[in-house]
Amino acid sequence: MQQPLIFDIKRYAINDGPGIRVAIFLKGCPLNCHWCHNPESISPKVQKLFTASKCIGCGECVKVCPSEACKLTKEGIITARELCNLCGKCAEVCPSLATELSGQTQTVTELLEIIEKERPFFDQSGGGVTFSGGEPLLYPDFLCAILDACGERNIHRCIDTAGLAKTATLLEVAKRTDLFLFDLKLMDSERHKQWTGAGNELILHNLTELAKSGAALQIRLPLIGGVNADAENIAATAAFVAALPGAKKPISLLPYHDAARGKAQKLGQLRNSAGLSEPGQAEIAAAVVQFARYGLMATVGG
Repeated sequence: MQQPLIFDIKRYAINDGPGIRVAIFLKGCPLNCHWCHNPESISPKVQKLFTASKCIGCGECVKVCPSEACKLTKEGIITARELCNLCGKCAEVCPSLATELSGQTQTVTELLEIIEKERPFFDQSGGGVTFSGGEPLLYPDFLCAILDACGERNIHRCIDTAGLAKTATLLEVAKRTDLFLFDLKLMDSERHKQWTGAGNELILHNLTELAKSGAALQIRLPLIGGVNADAENIAATAAFVAALPGAKKPISLLPYHDAARGKAQKLGQLRNSAGLSEPGQAEIAAAVVQFARYGLMATVGG
């Protein structure tokens, strides 16, 4: 069983499925969206994050680094990434939490203990557990194991996915899932590849097959000015979703905000947000109206 790395566990989550939930975020994604709000989720490997504003210049990380990758400069701590072996000793001794490691292994049993502690909130609100990322479908054996365990405990199970996985994997996971939050980015495959690094043929095929299976689906559309908020793409998206088998699927519009720039800086990455803009109220309202023309209910958030 391939063991994924967990980069975040969010308790009291209210935007990752119905009710109050615990959202578990797995590292690794086959897409590389320009607007990704979790840039630390893209790589499946452990990554080092550094928040310069938290650094107090104590130099403790320099003292314990076995590979001498940490250097104290006038600008703060600098890490020679070619020397760093991600042992985590610097993060362990950092008194201000300026240095952190993103990604740790946790077994199915360990995660179940965390999930079980939140059960009172699930029972009161109709919540449950959501597996997100990254892309949780990258780890089908692990995902099926924990979904089965949650199902045995009558815990509502939700998967947040972009749908880029083997169709057989998706349908096997669907047997163990109560709700899919399915992200749609763009309908034109070339534009999809331009902005995410991959075409969308398999994604659209998988969404259709998932709908055919009778799985409960909620469509999520990250709404990004300059990328997919135009009337042409919204209309194409609405037409495709309206034609899916089964009952009409609800649409959640997720307006873009460049909130991840700070995360990219922590990773030592340059974030290219050229061409991206936050959609205005007029664009959001227009999208809601276009979906309504196809008999689809679109709401903001969720």
